[in-house]
Amino acid sequence: MDIQITHQVTEFDKEELLTGLRSYNAQFVDFSKNGQLGVYCRNESGEMVGGLIADRKGPWLCIDYLWVSESARNCGLGSKLMAMAEKEGLRKGCVHGLVDTFSFQALPFYEKQGY
Repeated sequence: MDIQITHQVTEFDKEELLTGLRSYNAQFVDFSKNGQLGVYCRNESGEMVGGLIADRKGPWLCIDYLWVSESARNCGLGSKLMAMAEKEGLRKGCVHGLVDTFSFQALPFYEKQGY
């Protein structure tokens, strides 16, 4: 057995690892419920002022990105984006939510949302 460390993860290695992981996980997770979810808010000019991108992974809604422009902050837009994503996640079978953030980003916001 040969164990190696690398700082250059190739697409081939990543895909080989993920293929094995997905094969194992398929025993426990219904992958037909997987998919992406986007919730976007645009101003009158069509410019995005906020948005959220998430992945549905079985029963989990994983919030990957949430952004609200400076001009649209403190008016509840972030909470609305989260609520809409959670509602759609529930509709698609997600019963858990997951966020990942740095403390300097939006930790108090997510805690206020119940995370």
